[in-house]
Amino acid sequence: MTATGPRNGTDAVDVVALGESMVAFRPSRPGRLADVPSFERGIGGAESNAACVLAAAGHSVRWVSRVGADGFGDHLVAAIGSWGVDVGAVGRDPDRPTGVYFRTAGDRATDAHEVAYYRAGSAASAMSPDTVDRAALRACRVLHLSGITAALSAGCLRLLRELTAPGPGRPLISFDVNFRPALWRDADGPRVLLELARRADLVFVGDDEARAAWGLRGGRAISDALPEPGTVVVKQGAGGATAFTRDTAASEDGREDRDCLGDGVATHVTAPAVDVVAHVGAGDAFAAGFLSATLRRLPVRDRLRHGHLAAAAALTVPGDLAPPPGRGHADRLAALDDAAWGRLRLGPGWTRTARRADEEGATP
Repeated sequence: MTATGPRNGTDAVDVVALGESMVAFRPSRPGRLADVPSFERGIGGAESNAACVLAAAGHSVRWVSRVGADGFGDHLVAAIGSWGVDVGAVGRDPDRPTGVYFRTAGDRATDAHEVAYYRAGSAASAMSPDTVDRAALRACRVLHLSGITAALSAGCLRLLRELTAPGPGRPLISFDVNFRPALWRDADGPRVLLELARRADLVFVGDDEARAAWGLRGGRAISDALPEPGTVVVKQGAGGATAFTRDTAASEDGREDRDCLGDGVATHVTAPAVDVVAHVGAGDAFAAGFLSATLRRLPVRDRLRHGHLAAAAALTVPGDLAPPPGRGHADRLAALDDAAWGRLRLGPGWTRTARRADEEGATP
């Protein structure tokens, strides 16, 4: 994959992802942050993670954000661009820094970890309708957003409210709730996230975060609380995921893309067994896999399976990002019968095996 150079800012792409990315420092060995002697540099950001996975899956993708006019900003733009993502609409802020964070080697899905964020006053937190290229944001089939951006500042929230407002020419809005209690300075976070989710066309939410944010238990209760989106995907960790789809009419502008929501039923797909290395980035990868299959108009069951496969790629590496399996091999796995799907077990390196199978034309 090679970096995508600046474009004219309004070229239409499959997906635009808006949000903050930070330079991530992973420890050289397990231990407390106070004891770790050195760190390995990487990148991390919910929306940019999804953008990279989508680009690796063969889609045209643009990442829109702001970074500092500093070395960390240079690194982020180059690293995300190296995945094939269009970074021409990323702004540089001469007065605010690029965000960074440090984490320990423990599992972020449990309490056995430390994360230290240095993002307050970051360049990305200054995003607003006045500081981003709105034409670049709207020139797409799907606009992918997350609740993290809404928590960064009043300007960021104003931007998300503008982008999710109904109106002619609005792309399909994909919204990953991504409830992060530590980011919200007041009690309004859950209410704001519910508002934004109800304005989206496609919503991703974990059953655990729906319970924490809204007191909702069970996929059906979550779906009932979000009557407007055409698709609500409830993620249940190792238990799989359920897509609640509604048979909606085409959008006001008549575009078929919005009417790709299935037959109005609940579709559950179990997750394959995975030998987990780290949980970071798995939810972002799941959203990317589901979106990729949605863009290809695959059946809802296969969209969920592609989400699980992309998540399994992220779960089997130590960092936030992992290339998804090749499209051909992922399609073959997604087409397995239920019994064969239930026998899948994926471990570190499985995507490399998948790519070799694609090159050799093998079957699973």
